[in-house]
Amino acid sequence: MLDVKHVSKEFKTVKALNDINFSVENGQILGLIGQNGAGKSTTFHSILNFLQYDGEITWEDKPITDTVFDQIGYLPEERSLMSKLTVEQQIVYLARLKNRPAKEIRPQIDTWLKKFAVKGTKKDRIKSLSKGNQQKVQLICTMIHDPKLIILDEPFSGLDPVNADLLKQAILEAKQNGAAIIFSSHDMENVEELCDKLVMLKNGEIVLDGTVSDVRNSFGKTHLFVTTDWTKERLEQLPKVTSVVERESNRYLLQLADESAGKEIFTKLTDGKYIEEFSQQPPSLNEIFRMKAGAINE
Repeated sequence: MLDVKHVSKEFKTVKALNDINFSVENGQILGLIGQNGAGKSTTFHSILNFLQYDGEITWEDKPITDTVFDQIGYLPEERSLMSKLTVEQQIVYLARLKNRPAKEIRPQIDTWLKKFAVKGTKKDRIKSLSKGNQQKVQLICTMIHDPKLIILDEPFSGLDPVNADLLKQAILEAKQNGAAIIFSSHDMENVEELCDKLVMLKNGEIVLDGTVSDVRNSFGKTHLFVTTDWTKERLEQLPKVTSVVERESNRYLLQLADESAGKEIFTKLTDGKYIEEFSQQPPSLNEIFRMKAGAINE
């Protein structure tokens, strides 16, 4: 388990992190979200001992030492491969830095290239690959040594939906094998789909922390999706409805001032008759992100 306790970091006059606390258990995925400059990369760099910080970070209740680094897979936001090396040379080189012998890694390379659908062979030079395929090679370098702690900084950046799905499957497979995984993303759909819990940073402080469902439900079930032949104007007259948006023909999103209004609206709208859709939900993570990121005071 990764434990981050009371971690703070200052760069001259900038408080990059302010008393950050969270944990990631084995077999768990945590999404670290926030605007650019919120402190996500600084958090990753603190975990990896790339910089000095105040506080305590441990892996399995022990400080993160050189031995622990061998158990970590890290994908930085800035991709960095050696363009003149072949795919095989690059993967083997980085695996050896994790104390994995070449004779153990080489037999796995073709399987990993197939898993990520890399267009190229292990004998191709890195510079001959497209940017997308280079990114997939770097993902292989991050995961081929079977890390127990996986840190991915914007791993989906630049990937099309098909290749993003390949990465998601690899992440879920690593989770099933017991890895603790933490990744940052600006795509809340990825966070909602993959994560067991999330932490949101704003100006170096945690403003949201919990499971995805708990975070969403904490904002109340104020979104009501209905399919009805009622007009928009008639729906606007329902109790505690603050706005109505027509999503498609006869399908509307009603914003409620209070989730408790749902029962009364259901009674009025259905009048004892069948209704195709009546779904009361909390805001999406995208909406919550915009609300919290744009809030002046927390």
